[in-house]
Amino acid sequence: MTISEFKSKLSLPAIVSPMFLVSGTELVIEACKNGVVGTFPALNGRTSDDFENMLKEITSALAKFKEETGKEPAPFGVNLIVNKTNPRLMPDLQLCVKYQVPLVITSLGAVSDLVDAIHSYGGLVFHDVIKKRHAEKAIEAGVDGIIAVSAGAGGHAGLANPFALVEEFRTFWDGAIILAGSINSGESILAAETVGADFAYMGTRFIATQESMAGGDYKQMVVDTSIDDVIYTDGVSGVNANFLKPSIEKAGIDLSVKKEEDFSKLNASNSKAWKDIWSAGHGVAGIHNVPKTAELIDELKASYKAALENHTEKLKNLKF
Repeated sequence: MTISEFKSKLSLPAIVSPMFLVSGTELVIEACKNGVVGTFPALNGRTSDDFENMLKEITSALAKFKEETGKEPAPFGVNLIVNKTNPRLMPDLQLCVKYQVPLVITSLGAVSDLVDAIHSYGGLVFHDVIKKRHAEKAIEAGVDGIIAVSAGAGGHAGLANPFALVEEFRTFWDGAIILAGSINSGESILAAETVGADFAYMGTRFIATQESMAGGDYKQMVVDTSIDDVIYTDGVSGVNANFLKPSIEKAGIDLSVKKEEDFSKLNASNSKAWKDIWSAGHGVAGIHNVPKTAELIDELKASYKAALENHTEKLKNLKF
């Protein structure tokens, strides 16, 4: 499958990013039914058997949707952690091949053998990066798309400005670019395309949906917080990522002091990264409700269309 074929299957150039302990089958299915790529981490299945059951549920539900409606659902995707610390990489990769997962998103390593395995049945591989060096290595491995994770994204984000990051990648890459970082609206999706990206990568906004696996307190915190409530730190998971301050404080960390030794207290408490200390990006500033996924995507489509029409009208009125 080519990038253009992949994009033609979508009603909006957007991907719901795979979020650990948040993205489940229900969210993926609803996103795909409504024309947006739904994805989830393979590790959201506690075992490879659980992961396979998730694949069965998604493929069965989407096939049934197509049969009943005559509509082609958007492709779905799976995130694989390509790292020696992940003992499930090979069995989970084999399941991706078995079920011919349309999109595989790789993190923490790009390996040509994995890319070849996905390409063998026509699947695509996107790899998430925060800097030029990582992008170049992924391209060498043969990936189809680069996910530019810019400042303000949830999870393991970078520090680069999104405009600058896409512009830099375009100096050496003419393949697909997927932009991540505080994209909440149809206007932002169009803006991502305008600066040179092919798709928008949306995570934080979909935490606060009825179908996400996030708990009610987590969803409410996303609604209640602002940019100032997001902290970029390696103290929680060992790798720099954006986390919600209130959840860190709930774990007993005094952020008014924020000494490195304070974070070591997490090991002595029952609080765990992702499970108890919650991640989100700067996009929390624009989130004010917890809609159904279908309702949210309808809103995104409407605002995308309105933004496109507005820009088209402005273009007509330009005088050079």
